[in-house]
Amino acid sequence: MRRGLVLVLVLALLFGTPWAALVAVGPDWPTPVFALGTALFAVALVGFPFLMMRGHGRRHADWAAKIADTTLGAVWVLFVWTLLGLLLRPVLALAGVENPDRARIAVVVTLVVVAALLVYGYVEAMRVPRVRTTEVVLPRLGRGLDGLRVVVITDTHYGPLERTRWSEGLAAKINELDADVVCHTGDLADGMVEQRRGQVAALGTVRASTAKLYITGNHEYYNEAQGWLDHMESLGWDPMHNRHRVVERGGDRLVFAGVDDPTGTGSTLTGHGPDIAAALAGTNPDDPVVLLAHQPKQVPAAVEAGVDLQLSGHTHGGQIWPFHYLVLTDQPVLQGLSRHGDRTQLYTSRGSGFWGPPFRVFAPSEISVLVLRSGR
Repeated sequence: MRRGLVLVLVLALLFGTPWAALVAVGPDWPTPVFALGTALFAVALVGFPFLMMRGHGRRHADWAAKIADTTLGAVWVLFVWTLLGLLLRPVLALAGVENPDRARIAVVVTLVVVAALLVYGYVEAMRVPRVRTTEVVLPRLGRGLDGLRVVVITDTHYGPLERTRWSEGLAAKINELDADVVCHTGDLADGMVEQRRGQVAALGTVRASTAKLYITGNHEYYNEAQGWLDHMESLGWDPMHNRHRVVERGGDRLVFAGVDDPTGTGSTLTGHGPDIAAALAGTNPDDPVVLLAHQPKQVPAAVEAGVDLQLSGHTHGGQIWPFHYLVLTDQPVLQGLSRHGDRTQLYTSRGSGFWGPPFRVFAPSEISVLVLRSGR
């Protein structure tokens, strides 16, 4: 009942605030405009929960998910910019503009800004990610491994929208980057393997000179995590299910370890959930460690284990501003390289795809290229 009440309040705010500001209070629209606007908001409010359940529930009805996800993104942007648009009204009042003209002007400006941001956000979400290159100095890394190129993709979220061509473009871009190691740090897809097999297929063409590593994110555990681990292995990726792999070059060694997402602990799958001790079992404590862990908030365990670099995703860089600030209430960082403890660094990718709403507003996607540098 508590969750239900919270959901009702959230929906009332998301849909009710724009309705009140844009339709009901201030603009004094003619009756037909008021009636049409009210009807649109009412239909969206009533239909949204049904479409979300239909699209993201057991049936995985992609048509419903597309409508619900797009509605969610649009209403979030509308909600935020409606609040900001209210600040325009006192400015217009100081300029001598009387009501209802000043309220109507604020409404029109708000709608134009929202429309522009949604178009921009859609284009940004659907493009092949830009390449973001970062040099990372690991003091314990041997000189033989200096310059090792690690390409990170994450949060591809293959889902209701058909993105096979996007996936092919992603793989082609990765193959231009001369990667030694390619990592996918989770949230591969939303749905079952049979549903998303076609979209994921292009990842089987990704090339790396040394290793292709994959870990689960939280979304794998909403569907069939073990199925995705098995499927990625069939595509030539090494599933890092609480295990490690050692990379050697020039007489020096680097451990790549991977752990499950914490969601796996509460799943029905036996033996799933992050176990960093198991992942590092049998490694030489003098060897530097790169840890694949989907969520940045897993970094305290990495610090305790003496990990040199953790690679994560999950945050999407906020995906749609200003959701950035809500993400930071749950995660220690939003994106980029950060330091934790005396030894551990954390690189958090903004993600290569998107979840749900097909929009990215002020949070561009990325293919991350980490050039590892020796501190010796």
